[in-house]
Amino acid sequence: MYAVLKRLLLGRPLRSADQEHQRLIKVIALAIFSSDAISSTAYATEEILHVLVPLAGLAALDDLIPISMVVVTLLAIVVFSYRQTIFAYPNGGGSYIVSRENLGETPALVAGASLLVDYTLTVAVSVSAGVAAITSAVKPLAEHRVELGLVLVVLVTVGNLRGIKEAGQIFAFPTYIYMGVLGLLIVWGLWQSFTGGLHRLPVDQAQLDHFTKAGTLMTGVTLFALMRAFSSGAVALTGIEAISNAVPAFKRPEAKNAATTLAWMAVILGVFFFGISLLAHRLGPTLSENETVLSILGTAVFGRGTLYIILQASTAAILTLAANTAFSGFPLLASIIAEDGYLPRQLARRGDRLAFSNGIVGLAAAAAILLVAFGGETTALIPLYAVGVFTSFTLSQWGMVHRHRRLREPGWRFGAVVNGIGAVATGVVLLVVLVSKFTIGAWIPAVVIPLMVLLLRGIKRHYQFVGQGLRVPPGWRPPRHRQTVVLFVEEVNQGVLHALAYGRSLNPDKLVAVAVVSDLNDLSTLEADWARHGDGIPLEIVYSPAGEISRAVIGYVDQVTDSGAIGGVTVLIPELAIHHWWEELLHNQIALSLKGRLLFRPGTVVTSVPFRPQAEPQGAAGRADR
Repeated sequence: MYAVLKRLLLGRPLRSADQEHQRLIKVIALAIFSSDAISSTAYATEEILHVLVPLAGLAALDDLIPISMVVVTLLAIVVFSYRQTIFAYPNGGGSYIVSRENLGETPALVAGASLLVDYTLTVAVSVSAGVAAITSAVKPLAEHRVELGLVLVVLVTVGNLRGIKEAGQIFAFPTYIYMGVLGLLIVWGLWQSFTGGLHRLPVDQAQLDHFTKAGTLMTGVTLFALMRAFSSGAVALTGIEAISNAVPAFKRPEAKNAATTLAWMAVILGVFFFGISLLAHRLGPTLSENETVLSILGTAVFGRGTLYIILQASTAAILTLAANTAFSGFPLLASIIAEDGYLPRQLARRGDRLAFSNGIVGLAAAAAILLVAFGGETTALIPLYAVGVFTSFTLSQWGMVHRHRRLREPGWRFGAVVNGIGAVATGVVLLVVLVSKFTIGAWIPAVVIPLMVLLLRGIKRHYQFVGQGLRVPPGWRPPRHRQTVVLFVEEVNQGVLHALAYGRSLNPDKLVAVAVVSDLNDLSTLEADWARHGDGIPLEIVYSPAGEISRAVIGYVDQVTDSGAIGGVTVLIPELAIHHWWEELLHNQIALSLKGRLLFRPGTVVTSVPFRPQAEPQGAAGRADR
């Protein structure tokens, strides 16, 4: 049943030879790896206003344009720097690889942990923002934002488990619809505004009072408030590093195609973000508790007709699909870190659809926990968001400075200057985020990232310890073990006798059967049956009045082991192999319970001996009766 359901949801398995055909063309790659960055245009402007409006009311709109210009300038610096990273490290890995190769182990682990945390937050923030777009248009659904968010996470997870290429083909269409309708909103809205066809929106005093708490307005916005507003708007830069992390996913030539896609993304993101900020400055929307700024602007420009519905639907779609960037980047990065031994090795393995399935499922689970913990509120999650991404930005660019100085390739001075400026700029933004948002949530990633670094180091130490323990020294030979085989007997039947024959074929030093009884009235029947069919093998009886079979068998195995006369114990467990999965419900699961409890016991081998009963043909049975 599981296999059938898996094939229906995920499709047929792909051969490893098909991996080359799973590479992405630029148009599809833009939709996959840029959806996070481009989708931030739906909420970055609003996050700036959420900081400034409570302090200055609608006068906060005067600060919106300068802050947006600074964010766009920072975007240009970071993108130019990451283009150099793509060509320098075409095998992917982004800031983790740059830091590992140029700064050392600890900076690399900080960069890797920062990106993993950032990708997890990307899914949570994107999905919560997508839900906000849905509830802005369908307000009764606001009470179920967490449930909606979890459903969307499951849908995106299933799409990505089908493989990166198929996920791109599924998710590309909504991304381009959003680009088209948002571009139309900005161009048409600004045209109407500058030509006098569209005027400033009326102030919703009730909503304004809700945000300003009437009477608490300040005469001017403080520098600290501007820093907080800027750090909120800087979330527009999240997702930029995804392309540099996933260069191998592009069609050949990978680096050139990835760099071109990064340039497209930067232009689209910068134009859309600044355009929305400019339109908001011109129209003066009032922040609403129940409606997003983009929805308010869409209503003003398009009305509540078809274009508005397309805007809200595509916004909800791209905000949800922005999580797809993380679902593409997180598993790739986790696989690289796992290959270095800092994450479980299962994360480095591809599934039968050639996607890193374990990483995808792990990311979905972590994001779901965040959605539940923060009630699906975008504003509550945003303060956590920028710490990880700007940490990785800073380390990546500082690592590139070291690379330029170390290799001294043609034009290295110019590259070092650009990366140095980028490192300083993103480092300053990181400090701004930490200082301005520390008490409202930024402390969480500031604590989680170092803890995660410790976890990564612990995983590496474990693998090193196991590797040393498994290494074969010169001339080493394993000692001979005397072996006792213990056959678990529940009742005397063909399955048990089949397991007994298998136990004898192992030629152990000692073979013994053990049965657990809770009712002494059954003992005589069991012993008589064993005497007829047990082939002279001794049967040990363990009395357990409470019927705790697993504990009784383990106690007997402990007793045998403690005698010191043997080197190991093999426990044979006869198992009924039935014909249909649903028939499992008709039988007890003693064998499964016993295996689970014995599996990790030192010096113990657990062997299941399956037996499939075959019904005797009725004709043969009739002849035997005659």
